[in-house]
Amino acid sequence: MSEDNPAETVETAPAESNAIPNGKGHEPGEEITASAKTPPAADAENPHRTDNTEANLPESQEFLSGVDNKKTPQFTDFEGKTSFGMSVFNLGNAIMGSGILGLAYAMANTGVVLFLVLLTVVAVLSSYSIHLLLKLSGIVGIRAYEQLGQRAFGTAGKMAAGIAITLQNIGAMSSYLYIVKYEFPLVIQAFLRVDKPAGEWYLNGNYLVIIVSIAVILPLALMKQLGYLGYTSGFSLSCMVFFLISVIYKKFNTPCPFMDFTFNSTASVLNISATDPGGEIDPACIPKMANLNSQTAYTIPILAFAFVCHPEVLPIYTELRNPTKKKMQHVANISIAVMYSMYFLAALFGYLTFYGEVEAELLHTYSRIDPYDTLILCVRVAVLTAVTLTVPIVLFPVRRAIQQMVFPNKTFNWPRHIAIAIVLLTFINLLVIFAPDILGIFGIIGATSAPCLIFIFPAVFYLRIVPEEEEPLRSFPKIMAACFAAIGFLFMIMSLSFIIIDWTSGSSKASSGH
Repeated sequence: MSEDNPAETVETAPAESNAIPNGKGHEPGEEITASAKTPPAADAENPHRTDNTEANLPESQEFLSGVDNKKTPQFTDFEGKTSFGMSVFNLGNAIMGSGILGLAYAMANTGVVLFLVLLTVVAVLSSYSIHLLLKLSGIVGIRAYEQLGQRAFGTAGKMAAGIAITLQNIGAMSSYLYIVKYEFPLVIQAFLRVDKPAGEWYLNGNYLVIIVSIAVILPLALMKQLGYLGYTSGFSLSCMVFFLISVIYKKFNTPCPFMDFTFNSTASVLNISATDPGGEIDPACIPKMANLNSQTAYTIPILAFAFVCHPEVLPIYTELRNPTKKKMQHVANISIAVMYSMYFLAALFGYLTFYGEVEAELLHTYSRIDPYDTLILCVRVAVLTAVTLTVPIVLFPVRRAIQQMVFPNKTFNWPRHIAIAIVLLTFINLLVIFAPDILGIFGIIGATSAPCLIFIFPAVFYLRIVPEEEEPLRSFPKIMAACFAAIGFLFMIMSLSFIIIDWTSGSSKASSGH
């Protein structure tokens, strides 16, 4: 998307999407790309341009372009001015979700080596996928996922991309708010040392999730640009670093097998012999390098969910200062590498603390040892803060997808911008208040929309949009893209069939609860 000549983009985009469903007619795209690469200084020469083009600029594209940065500097001065570091924070925060809490459980059900192999494969594939998206946006001069869909397959492509982004990110936001609902009451209860809640409103997760949504998430979600959220993203990531350090520290301070705190009061049969009389290492305290069981089915979707940031990539690219494809790929690679390291360390040390006893939600396992552990309470507050601050970042692409699908050619409108955010948050709150287990959310969403956004759409759009004159169908990049799409389909079918078999057999922790 052109930053200094938005009118040209708007006028040519509809014609291109109709005339070039098969990737022919590459020239108009090249003109736009060229204009996108002109230095932002051109804006300064034409300060009046903003007023002329604002009236006919579709809202979806205004979100991505620096059109009215002269009129409302308090929100749009980040347009094209977001620094490299802030962009890494925003993308890192988009990647880093509540998935990190399920990774120790995933490792327990795959084994250390198999988990590392899967995590590495998913990280490399995610990076390649972002490479495809950036290459496409460079070819056609469009920096919106839904617009790439429209360019490739017309309205059907745009709707498919919009629906996948909406489903994926609503699933993500639901899982984040589910953590708030589930963890926040426990944290307050532990701080207040309330052993047996008597139905106090402030210990009711449903009330708390609504309060957090209104007081914290909604104001951030009403920002006009993603750029401002770089500060909250940086803070969110530092909370997760604190979580990781604490998980590593607790590994060396938790005996194995651990004693359940509720042992005396509930007659639990967990780990009755804390020490083996023979002096040998308890078999429950030996890590498994490879492990396959019915719960392994959840591991692949949880891992795929862990690296989904694709809807956020193009908006972050647009707001990057002096954006180039190479610079944005660096942002993506750094974000993925940092998250990859944090994911592996959190999963490894979480698993090595509890081994087979680890639960689908790691922090819940710690509270079984000592519900009043001060460090774990602080960690829970940090994780709550991190996931709460991630919700607005994830809400932006959903709102844009809805605008692209329902109001494709409307100019920016504050009432609509605010209304969509309120409706989305209300819907997600209802989902969370009546939702199933967090693992069910991860599994189903991860198995359907994640493969589309990471593998299938970027590859299929690439095959369709890149002209054959530039890259014939049998060229290496296109064969790679075709294989990439095939991996996505295979991955989706495999994950869904595993989950369906698991649910029908009745052994699923997601269907039976903890």
